[in-house]
Amino acid sequence: MKHFLSGLGFTAMVFVAVNVSAADVDTVLRAGADKTAAAQNSQKRIDKLADQTYDILQDFRVVNKEIEGLRVYNAQLEKQIENQQTTMTDIAESIENATIIERQIMPLSIKMLDALEQYVNLDLPFNREVRLDSIAQVRANLDASRFSSAEKFRQVLELYNFESEYGSTISEYSGLLPIDGQERQVTFLRVGRIALLYQTSDQNQTGVWDSDAGKWQPISSGEYRSATAKGIRIAKKQAAIDILKLPIPAPEAVQ
Repeated sequence: MKHFLSGLGFTAMVFVAVNVSAADVDTVLRAGADKTAAAQNSQKRIDKLADQTYDILQDFRVVNKEIEGLRVYNAQLEKQIENQQTTMTDIAESIENATIIERQIMPLSIKMLDALEQYVNLDLPFNREVRLDSIAQVRANLDASRFSSAEKFRQVLELYNFESEYGSTISEYSGLLPIDGQERQVTFLRVGRIALLYQTSDQNQTGVWDSDAGKWQPISSGEYRSATAKGIRIAKKQAAIDILKLPIPAPEAVQ
């Protein structure tokens, strides 16, 4: 009996030891699980910080590139501003010079018109009224406020350009001319500025302007009449350009 109880006591002691070991294992396992969970949470935080760090690094690189681009852009702007400042200085000088020139344009334009009007009155009397009317119109424009000084001067130069072209062209136009005390319809022929002639439609009457005498002189030679008629056809583009034998005064000797 005593032996049996001793056996029971031994069994109980073993059972208690086993129970204690299982509790410790559970504690250890729970602690390990907690550590694992903590480690996982730490890793997640590390991964999150790593991702944030990567994003910050990428943002830094992007911003750094933008800053570098802005530096280049600012350098270009500085050059442009320097060029603009130089241009503004040049414009200011040009405006100042233009103001001086503008004050001189009007007196010069008036003198040029006076000289041109005098020249037309002394020139061959072709289209004289039309030419003088053009001069009068430009003279009136000089007093008009709707035109700038530059435009006024351009109109004066345009008149000079028209007059200069007369010296290298040939033209014809119709008009009335008193012949033998009677108004006759004639065709005028201008050859540059060296000859101005007229001829009636029947070619019976032909004449040339005598600059020295300041009047028309009739031409009796049949050769000149034929040349005048041919010149009129050339001016009308009805005949090919050809050499014309016309009554042209000899050039004056240079004084």
